[in-house]
Amino acid sequence: MNQRYATIDSALFISNRKRFVSEMKSKSIAIFHSNDEMPRNGDCCYPFRQNSDFFYLTGIDQEQSVLMLFPHSPDPKFKEVLFVRETDEHTKVWEGEKYSKEEARKVSGIQTVYWTKEYETLLTFLAEECTFVYLNNNENDRAKNEVISRDARLAPQTKKLFQGKRFERSAPIMVGLREIKSKVEIELIKEACAITEKAFRRTLSFIKPGVWEYEIEAEISHEFTVNRSNGHAYSPIIASGKNACVLHYVNNNQLCKKGDLILMDFGAEYANYASDLTRTVPVSGKFSKRQKQVYNAVLNVLKESRKLLVAGNTFQDYNKDVRTIIEKELVDIGLITTTEIRKQDPQNPVFRKYFMHGISHFMGLDVHDLGDRSNNFQSGMIFTCEPGIYIPEENIGIRLENDILITAKGPQDLMKNIPIEAEEIEELMK
Repeated sequence: MNQRYATIDSALFISNRKRFVSEMKSKSIAIFHSNDEMPRNGDCCYPFRQNSDFFYLTGIDQEQSVLMLFPHSPDPKFKEVLFVRETDEHTKVWEGEKYSKEEARKVSGIQTVYWTKEYETLLTFLAEECTFVYLNNNENDRAKNEVISRDARLAPQTKKLFQGKRFERSAPIMVGLREIKSKVEIELIKEACAITEKAFRRTLSFIKPGVWEYEIEAEISHEFTVNRSNGHAYSPIIASGKNACVLHYVNNNQLCKKGDLILMDFGAEYANYASDLTRTVPVSGKFSKRQKQVYNAVLNVLKESRKLLVAGNTFQDYNKDVRTIIEKELVDIGLITTTEIRKQDPQNPVFRKYFMHGISHFMGLDVHDLGDRSNNFQSGMIFTCEPGIYIPEENIGIRLENDILITAKGPQDLMKNIPIEAEEIEELMK
């Protein structure tokens, strides 16, 4: 098996499948595919990362795998079926062993396991027993699907096997399930956050004038690897000086200079679960008076905004209140005036000049995780909280970000132990 992380109890995946099938129509089959191996150049592929929906339902971290759910099957052994890639002699020599059937059963909790090459034959056999077929697709509201997924690529084949059946979308069910995290998922995300904390603390003793952004990235990557992380949950942003005002700067190839700030937005992925941290620190180890003023304004916004991440709140009300908090801080540090706020175009508020991105997003198996923004906040949801102020003309770009779990007792900051106060940052960088 190709996993680096500690084995996850199959009870998680058994529970997830049970919740999914409870939402399926009678006499229906659901099909989920693993991700494709993505070609790079020549005979090389990019490192494999499992499809998040497939992993959520199976725990199987391997390519060329398929899940079939048929809860109303007349034959109990076909209520759930897993197909995994068989290890032939060529694969054994060049890639190593893949899941055995027994290993696949242990990981997933699914008892009926076939080789993937048997998939089409079995589905043809079962096609007459169902009325509806659920197909999966990437419907993340942030997705830009220029490269087709395996689910989408194989959908025509599935539709041919199930001619005359009625097709349904799995995505709406998956959104409702994945936006609420179970206790096991929360612990996995906490582990990802703990690894991220270790990496951040490592950078504080390394950053100084004359280091390169990519050297800092290397320190982070090293700490991720030695702590059994899959690696980065997303492309890390290591942005010094004016680069910090570029929201998705990922070149990470500039020299860090005396007097500049460096914005670091990174997060470890552990067992395919994400974390998402942003910290901004002074390259020289000490903030200037103006830098600290802006830094504390951003920190105040984070502290006040995360209080609003409570069950029952809505994205609409949350963003409205955050806007008021941000406007006050921008006035206090002299970037906008109350007169400008009073006269502003409601469709183009003045604060957007200095804070142009969203304050929060769902987080889980994906750093920008599935979730319905029209739903009220509920216990078990995890959001980032990431205010920023960007002033290119002053060479200042500051963003701070923590991951927040909504609970019945209020918001729980999963990154509360990661240094964030300006004075603490300066002390640790001495």
